Amino acid sequence: MTGTQRLPRLRSLGLAAFGALVVLGITAGPAAAHAGVTASDPRALAENVTLSFTSEAESDSAGIAELRVVLPKGIAPDAVALKDAPEGWKLTATPDGYSIGGTALATGTDAEYSITVRQLPDEKALAFKTLETYGDGKVSRWIEVPTNGEKVDNPAPVLELKAAAPGAKAIAPSPSPTPTPTPSSNAVPSEQPSTAAPSAPDAAANAAATNAKAAGSSTGAGTVLGVVAAVLVLAAASAFWWLRRGRSQA
Repeated sequence: MTGTQRLPRLRSLGLAAFGALVVLGITAGPAAAHAGVTASDPRALAENVTLSFTSEAESDSAGIAELRVVLPKGIAPDAVALKDAPEGWKLTATPDGYSIGGTALATGTDAEYSITVRQLPDEKALAFKTLETYGDGKVSRWIEVPTNGEKVDNPAPVLELKAAAPGAKAIAPSPSPTPTPTPSSNAVPSEQPSTAAPSAPDAAANAAATNAKAAGSSTGAGTVLGVVAAVLVLAAASAFWWLRRGRSQA
């Protein structure tokens, strides 16, 4: 084969290779956006773990303004604290997780933030269902949890956990305020003296004692008056006797 005959053959091979690359590029398409999570210590029952989240931007018209996350079972909203986030973003606890957001990010900018979790639960995997809200109101839902290795269109961020460290134990939940006890019919009565009014028998006894004292006082006064009256009678009788005697002698 001469050199002149080799040139068309090389051109044909080059065009075929280029066409194959183009076909592969069209088939693969652009990488799909997703939300992911990593951990500083991905072990069950690990304490004070930093979880880092990344939500890739997929809108060409607006930036991410808020992320709404549903926490997996075993992590309470009050066991989460914000560690790092885009400037001006704040974390707010919700009944089933938290929301984090603020001023919308620049279009095409991924949302990256991290939180600290008091303790990871004793599980094999944790799913963090996430809703992305953009500045124009668009919402992306990363809430599907794949099972049995099947693929889903909108997978939630899933953290695979290793076995717990030897001796690791679950931390007791935060104590809640002790409710103030309310009185009940079975409550033990106080031994302190009562200031209530005396019972009927006691009142009667007190009244009798009072009457007796009053009667004693009346009796004493009557005796004194009787003695005075007797003295007066004797004096009058003596005076009458002396008057009669004086007349008879005259």
